[in-house]
Amino acid sequence: MNLIPIQVECYAGAKADEVPRRFIWQDQRIEVEEVVDCWHQVESQPEWPRAEYFKVRGVDRREYLLKHDLESDKWYLGRQW
Repeated sequence: MNLIPIQVECYAGAKADEVPRRFIWQDQRIEVEEVVDCWHQVESQPEWPRAEYFKVRGVDRREYLLKHDLESDKWYLGRQW
């Protein structure tokens, strides 16, 4: 999977940065309309660091896969369709 670094703004509830609300990709701010699914990579290995994944639908009606690398606290766009 080709990962593209992005900036993400999240809703912070009881824990920090819980749910992505909008992200910036190609100089465009994309609002998240819905989190369709989410899952976690819990084991930390050099090739697979701990991460959270979010399949989201933007207000543009497209779906995106966002990855939050918990080791580096960086966000990536993994896929769009």
